[in-house]
Amino acid sequence: MKGTEKVRWHLIARFAILTALLGGLLALPALVEAQIAVRGNVVHPVSGPALEDGIVLVGADGRIEAVGPAGEVQVPDGVETLQAAVVTPGLVDARSVVGLAGYLNQPHDQDQLETSSAIQPELRAIDAYNAREELVGWVRSLGTTTLHTGHGPGSLMSGQTMVVKTRGDNVGEAVVDSVTMVAMTLGPEVSQMIPGGPGTRAKGIAQLRQQFVRAQEYQRRAGENGGGDRDLQMEILGRMLDGEVKALITANRISEIMAALRLAEEFGLDLVLDGAAEAYLVTDEIRAAGVPVIVHPTLARHSGTLEHGTYDAAKRLHDAGLEVTLQSGFEGYVPKTRVLLFEAGMAAAYGLSFENTLEAITLQAARIIGQDHRVGSLEPGKDGDLVLYDGDPFEYLTRVCTVIIEGEVVSDECR
Repeated sequence: MKGTEKVRWHLIARFAILTALLGGLLALPALVEAQIAVRGNVVHPVSGPALEDGIVLVGADGRIEAVGPAGEVQVPDGVETLQAAVVTPGLVDARSVVGLAGYLNQPHDQDQLETSSAIQPELRAIDAYNAREELVGWVRSLGTTTLHTGHGPGSLMSGQTMVVKTRGDNVGEAVVDSVTMVAMTLGPEVSQMIPGGPGTRAKGIAQLRQQFVRAQEYQRRAGENGGGDRDLQMEILGRMLDGEVKALITANRISEIMAALRLAEEFGLDLVLDGAAEAYLVTDEIRAAGVPVIVHPTLARHSGTLEHGTYDAAKRLHDAGLEVTLQSGFEGYVPKTRVLLFEAGMAAAYGLSFENTLEAITLQAARIIGQDHRVGSLEPGKDGDLVLYDGDPFEYLTRVCTVIIEGEVVSDECR
């Protein structure tokens, strides 16, 4: 064989070997690019039974890669592992005004209720949310990683709500869903809060019905004419009529709850009841309507339309077969919000089981606000939102020691 031929065959052989090696490497299974691992004496996935000595592995994309017993989930070399007594999913607050309401209780940080008109569904929460508000950091440090927040109760239609993660320097970094529901209120509180508001419950319902009738007419004209002048109120009401946006109605008395159910039936609204202090008296009607309830905070002051609220409201509604979750809610005094974890602890103390209480402030809340595909339980593919405790989450002396949002430690001070 001539020298040039030897060189050519040598090069061909080397190329074949390199090709084979490269093909073998490409055929290897992809390695988990883990970002952080969390190991707990007890891990509560919520979507399944509790795990003794469990591990949750979160990938570099901020999503959960694996959940299981420590003997079955291998933590890659070099990946940081955090330890805790108890691990749960990040808590989901189903009703809040945090981010619109601030802790200073001054006009410049109080955007949760515009009092110039009783009907303003066009007001967007995303235009008023302050991701740097101190209250956002406070509720985050106590386990809340997802907030359904926005315009508060006190007006026939106070405005829109949104879903955010409790992180980021601006609303763009925090937002998960910019338009989730439209907040509405029935009862005498509307007259007390809004100048020129309806004097009676019947008047309030009549005004709401008239608005939805106008929205139906607006949709009909738009369909016939192919457009026309835009009306922001009619556009958002039209989305409610089409089932794209839910109706969040604060209703506490039986008369208000039943009026909300009739309104939803008449206009085909996707209704979520808020407050619902007397819901335990009409559970059959609520269950038949298939309406979920964001029950009033356990420690809400029982006055006004909350007069007949009960400390065991969550247990009563759950036992009646209703879809029920908890909330931090809204208070008219500093610091404007309660703490979801503490409210859940009280609900558990008044009879709701540990498992049902935890589900209420995680997966159940996520379902009601339409985010259960992302948050609410520890499952592969879901957001890596976790809370690490030094004991039973619902015990008074237990502390939240670490909070993780999408694989990033956002709080690491025990409190």
